[in-house]
Amino acid sequence: MTDSPNELDGPHRELVDALQELHRAAGELSFRKVSELIPTHEDALSGASYETVRTAIKGIRVPRWETVHDIVLVLTRLCSIPRDVEAERGRFLLLWRRTQEGDDGGMKSFRELAASGWGGEDGRWTPELVMGIMVNPFAAIEIHPSLAVPHDPIVSEDDWIRVMVRQIEDHGAEDTLRILLHALKGDYVGAAEGSPYGYEQPGREMMDARTAFDYGCREIRRRLAHEPNLLAESIREMRADDTMDREDRAEMLENESDAGLMREVMIVTPDTWDEVSEEAHHMVFGYLIKQIGPPGPIGLPDVARFPIVWRIPEPTDQ
Repeated sequence: MTDSPNELDGPHRELVDALQELHRAAGELSFRKVSELIPTHEDALSGASYETVRTAIKGIRVPRWETVHDIVLVLTRLCSIPRDVEAERGRFLLLWRRTQEGDDGGMKSFRELAASGWGGEDGRWTPELVMGIMVNPFAAIEIHPSLAVPHDPIVSEDDWIRVMVRQIEDHGAEDTLRILLHALKGDYVGAAEGSPYGYEQPGREMMDARTAFDYGCREIRRRLAHEPNLLAESIREMRADDTMDREDRAEMLENESDAGLMREVMIVTPDTWDEVSEEAHHMVFGYLIKQIGPPGPIGLPDVARFPIVWRIPEPTDQ
């Protein structure tokens, strides 16, 4: 432990410099006043005396974390230019940890990351930012899209962590991490069925139907932008389709009896698309598209997942 402020080691020097800068920013409040204000804060961790505060700020000895915490708590709230208390607590915790653990102590733990973030708000790279990029699988591989579908987890996060720790203990970190990346790339239990672990998603059919409809609408707008007569030609083709299901034809005739709805349909262009109702979108969809799907496996692009059979085939020169 250092007895003289002139003989401070690197990490202790950095901590003392930061404490003294904060002390100046707070108006160089007397050490006694700082000590007196500590008990007024309900989240204080110590009852640091005048002498404890003085030796911490002067760098006479390395203080306990509780002392640093409470000095920072008092001084931050007295700065003439406001500072964020949580950000300052996080900054000083790293500085203090380095006095105890060397450079290894400069890296935030998971709980510290969750509480104060990755840092870098000042535009500088922090060890946590670099570490965060390197450990994120997204930086190394293309994560398979099927793993991003909404689902109800089958194990808790804590249980998953316990399983991974056991896997590392039994088989080693390298083997475990390579298996994890392999799974994230799409080779997981249930991959052949198109969903992780083979579980069924109750809303999957509805979700696929909505995705197919949205994709079909995007394609309709694309074609309408280049083929101004497409809607009228498709309506004629639909009415002449003798293979059309009887119930679908009855629904079409019922919809066409709604004059207001038909007025919306007849003004549809890519520019007016968002101005008409969804009922009109469905009518136009039925006029232009004879069939879409059935959906292919998750992970394929929409053009492959939802094949479209148009009433009027798309020109080959488009």
